[in-house]
Amino acid sequence: MDLAYTNEQRAFRAEVRAWMDTHVPKEPLVTLECREGFDQHVVWERTLASGNWGMVTWPEAYGGRGLDLIQWLIFEEEYFRAGGPNRANQNGIFLLSPTIMEFGTPEQKARFLTPMAKGETMWAQAWSEPGAGSDMAAIGSKAVRDGDHYVISGQKTWSSRAAFADWGFGIFRTEEGSKRHKGLSFILFDLNSPGITRRPIRQLHGDTGFAELFFDEVRVPVENRIAGEGEGWKVAMATAGFERGLMLRSPGRFQATAKRLVELYRQHEAEAAPSAREAVMTAWMQAQAYAYNTYAVAAKIMAGGSIGAEASLNKIFWSELDRAMHRTAMQLLGAAAELRRFDDGRMNQWLEGYIFSLSGPIYAGSNEIQRNITAERLLDLPRAGAG
Repeated sequence: MDLAYTNEQRAFRAEVRAWMDTHVPKEPLVTLECREGFDQHVVWERTLASGNWGMVTWPEAYGGRGLDLIQWLIFEEEYFRAGGPNRANQNGIFLLSPTIMEFGTPEQKARFLTPMAKGETMWAQAWSEPGAGSDMAAIGSKAVRDGDHYVISGQKTWSSRAAFADWGFGIFRTEEGSKRHKGLSFILFDLNSPGITRRPIRQLHGDTGFAELFFDEVRVPVENRIAGEGEGWKVAMATAGFERGLMLRSPGRFQATAKRLVELYRQHEAEAAPSAREAVMTAWMQAQAYAYNTYAVAAKIMAGGSIGAEASLNKIFWSELDRAMHRTAMQLLGAAAELRRFDDGRMNQWLEGYIFSLSGPIYAGSNEIQRNITAERLLDLPRAGAG
């Protein structure tokens, strides 16, 4: 299968390629999971903004280019082909921004989107709690209304980018005595507000990209709430759809990884196990299949359609593809590769990618939950235990 691009799309690809070839750092940045690396990635976000590449699908009024989803997919392919760094502000640009576009007021769009596009404000996702991970409806952190402010108390954990970000978004219980999906509100908050304590979470490799957040009567303006009071679950589910659907993990990322994997196999073909060739071929084909499917979904949305429970199937596919590709790479490199975080002074990108890929089936909603959603909403199977 070949995709047929218009002359305009081919010209756009050439423009992106030329800019990326000139501006993408020649040496990999330090990992995002530490202060030094995070700061380097923020500089990169601002470099992107200088070329008006922060988020090309946004309206020009908010710092975008007003482009369509096909052009965004082309941009992503060229971005990863050139080795563009991971986005420090991915929680903001890929998750929060489409949420604000859909549910925010004109004032909120102007206030939050433009600084995001310019790389001036970095965002953290703060949903999970010690007793509410994949089951977000169990959230217990409270936001009590006090005039034109909410007073927030509670705890969030595994908050991505929260160790170093400027702002966060999450859902809080704003109706006393409410249960499950009811009585929740979607609220944005300044991570430097009085009463917020950040406790970085050290990961397997020793760095701290996640953090626990403790809220001790933190005052947040009511104007920071997205949509109406008590509508947080609806808003959060839309955000989760963006996370599992098109935006967070574009095909370009996996196509670039598959290409690198093919090159790695050629370097180690002589000593590779017989099964390695099939694993590499499967990875390449699945990366291509994911790309073709994503183009089809993008065309459907551009024609007025929407993506619903299919996003869960999408999330299962890319998370398991990422894990499989990096596992194959580690097998090609041999057991000693697991002991070398640095190779000739440079980060072992395959090892870093492998460690991160292990979290793929968990974040953005565990794959077990996504399989339940797929079974019930796409296949119309009965709930487990249903009579």
